[in-house]
Amino acid sequence: MTTTTTRTTAPATSAATGAGFLTGLRVFTGRSVKQSFRDGESLLMAILLPVFLMLIFTYVLGGAMDVGGGGGREAYLSFVMPAIALTAAGFGASYTSVVVSNDMTTGFMNRLRTMPFPSVTVLLGHTASSMVRNMLATGVVLLVGFAVGFRTDASVPQFAGAVGIIALWILMITTVFAMLGMLAGSAEAASGYGFILLFLPYISSGFARVESMPGWLQPVAEHQPMTPIIDTSRALLNGRSATTDAWIGVSWCVVLMAIAIWVTAVVFPRKVART
Repeated sequence: MTTTTTRTTAPATSAATGAGFLTGLRVFTGRSVKQSFRDGESLLMAILLPVFLMLIFTYVLGGAMDVGGGGGREAYLSFVMPAIALTAAGFGASYTSVVVSNDMTTGFMNRLRTMPFPSVTVLLGHTASSMVRNMLATGVVLLVGFAVGFRTDASVPQFAGAVGIIALWILMITTVFAMLGMLAGSAEAASGYGFILLFLPYISSGFARVESMPGWLQPVAEHQPMTPIIDTSRALLNGRSATTDAWIGVSWCVVLMAIAIWVTAVVFPRKVART
């Protein structure tokens, strides 16, 4: 008697699809936020440096600066406040280039290849975390400004508009710093590249009127990204209507962010390509 053995082939299981984009973004944003607040020294310096800068410009130089509006420290504080807020964003965003470079050069991306996460969510997580950190630093700077005499005539929509255009600048510069961190060969190099961008506020209309600068420097100050952003936020914070500078500033932010995203989209997959 012959016994026939029937083999039942188990249905092939589908390959693990891994974590979704939103899950990866949530995980790595949380990771980056925790890293930021654990690195208390960097967070503290991102807040204290702009605050000290504001106090120095207000109390040391404010009495000597003639920016209209009656002169004096109070007038100069109203003039310089947007530049200080944007400078705070620059200091905070520079940290992003360092942590991104560390992830790219210390083996974290190699370990990520064995995990079910889209690699790009690491960069997006750093960007989202930097937005949280920089908006917090900007809020602290504004509060200190109010404490030392800054006053605004802005309506609620105008104040929201000023904060909105500052937030757009923060998003743009964070995206650019994340790109620099990805391209840099080390955290030190990433920090050096970003340091160049931190000089932009000082050759803009942020701390002095463009008309007071040497003739050869005026075109540079007038046609760089920060000047329309600062002029727009200054007008809104002082209760005036935004001019065409608002559209120019938004256009600068959109174009620079698009370039940074394009470079990241081209280079990042090659950096983390599976071997």
